Amino acid sequence: MSVLSRPEFHSEEASFAHLERIIWSDGATCPHCGGVDRITKVKANPAKRIREGLWRCGDCKKQFTVKIGTVFEHMRLPLHKALQAVYLMTSSKKGISAHQLHRVLEITYKSAWFLAHRIREAMRDGALAPFGGNGGIVEVDETFIGREPGVAQPKGGYKHKMKVLSLLDRTTGERRSFVVDGVSIADVTPILRANIAREAHLLTDDAGQYRFMSQHFASHNTTPHMKGVYVDPENPTIHTNTIEGSFSIFKRGMKGIYQHCQKKHLHRYLAEFDFRYTHREATGFNDADRSTQAIKGILGKRLTYRSTGERATANA
Repeated sequence: MSVLSRPEFHSEEASFAHLERIIWSDGATCPHCGGVDRITKVKANPAKRIREGLWRCGDCKKQFTVKIGTVFEHMRLPLHKALQAVYLMTSSKKGISAHQLHRVLEITYKSAWFLAHRIREAMRDGALAPFGGNGGIVEVDETFIGREPGVAQPKGGYKHKMKVLSLLDRTTGERRSFVVDGVSIADVTPILRANIAREAHLLTDDAGQYRFMSQHFASHNTTPHMKGVYVDPENPTIHTNTIEGSFSIFKRGMKGIYQHCQKKHLHRYLAEFDFRYTHREATGFNDADRSTQAIKGILGKRLTYRSTGERATANA
């Protein structure tokens, strides 16, 4: 049986049951008063305009669904289409465009664009535990993409491009990325200190912004890219090839699938690529696991169309 033929991708009843199993693993909870004892399910009845997935709390007398308090709250799309979108976005290595979601799900482009941003918000890492705990190795590097708004393109260099700083924990395989305004020592150091444990061993290239990092972490080793060296010949574990390889996936997706991204949306696209990279097969996740993990991330987050700050653009 094809994965996309599973009942939760085609039936509202099955889709709500699937979401409830993931979000309410310990049983239904009223989002209004926190009650758990006097919760009853309301039987759906289209003739009486009683929608699917409705529950009633006997304590506060209010009705609710599992979507309350998640990024799917007030979503007007059928839930089974949203679950299809989650699976498609988490199983596509380089992403899937809003135009493609619009065609596959048979919804408007505007709805597909906003739904994709809701799912990216669910993928965003909210825990932010420090990388490199217990003396682990953390690779750090920066990359450049697109155009910085309001900056003229010079004859050379990267100042006109949007700047991304990424960290990769070799022990867990996790990646975490940040949109930064610059890549100077003053820009980079506070981010690294806030996201990397002091006992970590740092690996970077020989860029100037990293030259004082040994003051902040257990050790700091570099590979002199400016001299054409990418792996330390005396110690092959000293390199940043892992994180640079992850950048290639990110850039192929951004240029080949999404084509254009405004800076105010870039952090969500980074969250999407970080999520898929962190939960790749090498770290023990298959497509179904990745989809479930993304669904777990919807809880406690909200995103409205107005808060995205921009209506849909042609190639997002």
